[in-house]
Amino acid sequence: MTATNTAKEAVGAPYQLDLMKHAQRMTWQAVERIAQGIRPGMRESEARALGQQVLEALGMQRIWHPTHIRFGANTLKTFKQRSEGDPVLGADDIYFIDMGVVWEGHEGDAGTTFVTGNDPQKIACAAAVKTLFDEVQAHWRSQGVTGIELYDFAAKRAREMGWKLNLEIKGHRVSDFPHAIYRAGDLGAFDGQPGAGLWILEIQIAHPELPYGAFHEDLLA
Repeated sequence: MTATNTAKEAVGAPYQLDLMKHAQRMTWQAVERIAQGIRPGMRESEARALGQQVLEALGMQRIWHPTHIRFGANTLKTFKQRSEGDPVLGADDIYFIDMGVVWEGHEGDAGTTFVTGNDPQKIACAAAVKTLFDEVQAHWRSQGVTGIELYDFAAKRAREMGWKLNLEIKGHRVSDFPHAIYRAGDLGAFDGQPGAGLWILEIQIAHPELPYGAFHEDLLA
């Protein structure tokens, strides 16, 4: 690995892989608890308020990136884009939760997609993003590819599956808080083999014709 890539995977003295995995487990627990409380008729703003309540009840240390809960067409928005309005979740709808939370000094970052009702295309969309994520993660584990190659593979597989991969979302570093001091850039721009416990793989897809998509992210570990 080059000196530049080594610097991009730098960590602080407190960093421990076990604590990274603990932070990830706690963040997933928060995601699942929030999803249990989200119901049709709720507004996005109400879901975000619920998210804050759940995190406080779980004893979070702090939030390191804003909680994003996107309903309906807002599932096409990137992380940096604002939601359009304050939509109400429908009876046959799709939404995702994306959380970045610090636990014991380490950054958890998790997100996935849920559906309400029985719309078969929305159910298929939510299932497809998890399937694609799993395939990309397995490719990382088995092939020793670079971050760039990883997202090339993701884009190819998304096309083959009939979905559009949002290549504005290409993963990022995590570590002991704050990871931002290392200026590592996106996983999809990393020309080395990503190390375990240091990178978040993000997959966001769009339906090829209808105005919604799905999102899934987790720690490569």
